[in-house]
Amino acid sequence: MRTLFTYTLLVSILISCQMKTKVKIDESPSADTTALNVQSGYSEVNGLKMYYEIYGEGKPLLLVHGGGSTIESTFGNIIPYLAKNHQVIAMEIQAHGHTADRDTALSFRQSADDIAALMDNLHVNKADFLGFSNGANVLIELALNHPDLINKLILASTIYTREGAPEQFWAGFNSATLDRMPQPLKDAYLKANNSPEGLENMFKRDVELMKGFTGWTDQQIQSIESPTLVINTTQDVASVEHATAMYRLIPHCELVILPGMHGAYLGTVETLNNGIWAQTYTVDILEEFLRKE
Repeated sequence: MRTLFTYTLLVSILISCQMKTKVKIDESPSADTTALNVQSGYSEVNGLKMYYEIYGEGKPLLLVHGGGSTIESTFGNIIPYLAKNHQVIAMEIQAHGHTADRDTALSFRQSADDIAALMDNLHVNKADFLGFSNGANVLIELALNHPDLINKLILASTIYTREGAPEQFWAGFNSATLDRMPQPLKDAYLKANNSPEGLENMFKRDVELMKGFTGWTDQQIQSIESPTLVINTTQDVASVEHATAMYRLIPHCELVILPGMHGAYLGTVETLNNGIWAQTYTVDILEEFLRKE
């Protein structure tokens, strides 16, 4: 049954489990998520030591952060809420945060394969997923290539074709420089990995990833069988029309259009006003979808 939730415009314009022996626990600092207990470590996946964190108990919910981001910068505000009802597993993809780079280009397909390997290492056979922005693009690849791993899928602020975002969005990558990256995102990376060289490398990896973005066909999006929630905002990178097109293509899909800018509804660090996350009602929307049979 398709469902459409629509909210009124409130904000101004958009601004730029058990472990195998090869999994090492508590080797790195955890995200700043209040007083939550966290299990953290690195797991060997496809030649990469991927950093992850685990919070709470219950049915697994895997979180995939956005481009240029870390676990904390994308999900630090919402994890304490989600961990009340789920075993939250968050990871940092290649070249982001605590996770080092490797001698292969960053790609959505490779990141999806890395997450599948991480799940195998953590003995997680199936899970719900929430991906934000580029993290949602990773989950599209996961749904296409590892569908058996997915219970429910939340695609937050994503595009599936280049036409989903305005031309100036794509043109911006041709002249992108690190100094234009939001300072909170730079600070978050350096908190996780105090390496200016690593920060520059992550930025370059993400720019090249988006310059080469080709997207997916309607037929590929139609093939996603998992119950899916598409979330977009009134002032997102993707248009409301593009989010609606995804909603109409995916067979078992719901759509939520929220007020405000890219990431504000999740409390991403670059959108906070004086450190305050104003849209905590998002948690109720996510929980309603995840509870539904």
